[in-house]
Amino acid sequence: MKTCCFIGHRKIEITDGLVLAIRHILLSLIEDEGVRIFAFGSRSEFNSLCHKIVTDLQKEYKGIERVALTCRSEVCCLESEKERWEEIFAKNSNQTVRLQGFEREIEFKNKYTSGRAAYVERNQALIDMSDFCIFYFDKDYLPP
Repeated sequence: MKTCCFIGHRKIEITDGLVLAIRHILLSLIEDEGVRIFAFGSRSEFNSLCHKIVTDLQKEYKGIERVALTCRSEVCCLESEKERWEEIFAKNSNQTVRLQGFEREIEFKNKYTSGRAAYVERNQALIDMSDFCIFYFDKDYLPP
C-alpha cells in the first residue's frame, strides 16, 4: 500500500481554496495512485487540517488508514479509544474535548533518545516512509 505524509507550518491561514486544493490532491492520490495510508506528525495547523480532510474522506473511501508517527513527548489517540478519552478529558476540564483519532501509532525509532532535533528527524522519517509528501510552505511565514 502506498503512503502519503504531510509537512507544513505550525500556523497557517485556512481558506476555502486551500481546503479544496488539498481535497483535490488527496482524491487524486487515492483514486489514481492507490494511496491508502496517510501519515501524520503533529504540532502543526497544516497537519490538523489535512487530518480533518482525510477523516472526512474515510466516509467515502473505506480502507484509508491514518497513522501517527510520534516522537519525544507525543502520544496519539487511537480511534478505537477516542470516545472514552474525550469523555475523561471533558470531565476533568469541564468542557467539550475533541481529539484526533488514528488507526495506528508508529513510534519514531529515536522517540526516547532524540534531542532538540527530534521533530526534524521525525519529519525526515515521515518523508522516508512515504511514497508521496504534501508540503505546505509560505515564504512569508515567520515562526514566533
